[in-house]
Amino acid sequence: MKTSTQAILALFISISLWSCSEKKTSSGDALFNQGEYAKAVNEYSEELKFNPSDVRMLYNRGRAYEEQGNFEEAKADFEKALEADPTNFQVLLSLANVHYNQKNYTNALLYSDQAAEISGAPAMASFMKARALHQLGKPDEALKAYGNAISVDKEFGQAYYNRGLLKIAMKNVGDSCEDFQLARALEYPGAEEAYTKYCK
Repeated sequence: MKTSTQAILALFISISLWSCSEKKTSSGDALFNQGEYAKAVNEYSEELKFNPSDVRMLYNRGRAYEEQGNFEEAKADFEKALEADPTNFQVLLSLANVHYNQKNYTNALLYSDQAAEISGAPAMASFMKARALHQLGKPDEALKAYGNAISVDKEFGQAYYNRGLLKIAMKNVGDSCEDFQLARALEYPGAEEAYTKYCK
């Protein structure tokens, strides 16, 4: 079962699997979108035989591995894709997510921080950076990173919610209520319960 963060990230990083100007499609993409991840891996592998450093195919095969819980294979594909395209924030965020899921928060921070530094990076990059900082026991830096995510996307319900929870942990209940209210207005799951528990 995916956590809500994983679900949001999966949605973000797999919008037709790859968002680039090249409108190249693969039979693997159709299989991926149908949830046939093992078959998608086979299709991507066939295509990679002809072009083993194709960033798009490596990334998509890595995502298919990730969906099956094969994190080591996913990491290997993402790392190879990153070698070919070091400023690809989709690849960086996928690496950050795999490491986070394996509780390797230092590497999750490393990759999400690299993604967040790229011009035009999405709010998810700062959110994932904040999440890793939170786990590493750096609450002040995590608060700042959640704030950066929110400044990029004012409707990022999970960022408000997570920042509210972090403020609770920092014994700053009063400030957390505004975050829970905003998350609640954006209908983020759990925000209503958090607001009721801490703010009434």
